[in-house]
Amino acid sequence: MSIITLTSDLGTRDHYVASVKAALLSQAPQCVVVDVSHNVRPFDIHEAAFLLRSVWLQFPLGTVHIVGVQPEYNAEQSQVVVQYLGHYFIAADNGIFSLLFDEMPEDIYEITLPQGNDWTFPMRGVFATCAAHISKGGAPEFLGKRISVLKNTPAKLPHVEKDTIKGHVQYIDHYGNIYTNISRDLFDAKSAGRRAEVHFKRALFTIKKISNYYHDVIEGERMAMWASNGFLMIAINGGSHENGGGAADLFGLKKDDIIRIEFYGNTNSEDDF
Repeated sequence: MSIITLTSDLGTRDHYVASVKAALLSQAPQCVVVDVSHNVRPFDIHEAAFLLRSVWLQFPLGTVHIVGVQPEYNAEQSQVVVQYLGHYFIAADNGIFSLLFDEMPEDIYEITLPQGNDWTFPMRGVFATCAAHISKGGAPEFLGKRISVLKNTPAKLPHVEKDTIKGHVQYIDHYGNIYTNISRDLFDAKSAGRRAEVHFKRALFTIKKISNYYHDVIEGERMAMWASNGFLMIAINGGSHENGGGAADLFGLKKDDIIRIEFYGNTNSEDDF
């Protein structure tokens, strides 16, 4: 069994996703196709990278990941197959890989399929063909020429000061939960055991404790906790868009809005970052 994941901004209202799956299953009927998301904001490689980065390591080695966000081939943008930590990734070289990985992968191949393939819908006509080839045991070097460099898109990193981490909203899920770009690793390195508060918008919305579980607060109460992907999440226990409003609705937060963690108390650390 081979697994192929799909991440795109195609949506689910139209026939596009079904067309990609039809191409995959026609060429590799043994494969299992898993949707990561097709509701990425149009053309937003940052959001696509966040979603795929949150899950790809949970798949078995050998999984092929197709990313169909800004996938077009042009004079400034090639399409590539990347092998990294036992997984394969197929996408346009539009900067998304620098958002997916913390280091440059060693095995990169610029796709050079014959022009007979449908390049007008590259996720179906090019990426599906490459994914089917790999899922059947084909080597990626048969899909194109090896290259050594990928385009870089600077990640939007938190700003760190002595007593503050200033991050931003990077994703809002369908419950209205708010994912920040503040990681637990960064928080642990900076906190040194000090008390922390989460601030955003008005002082009225301050959260004075980072919880471990939803049930640490009463239903309907605001909270902050570490999501399973390691980022700080702001939520309403039991809240959603359809059930009284999620955190994004009630706090008026949107993508790129500022979220701050303030530390209080003494620390023995001399590292002020």
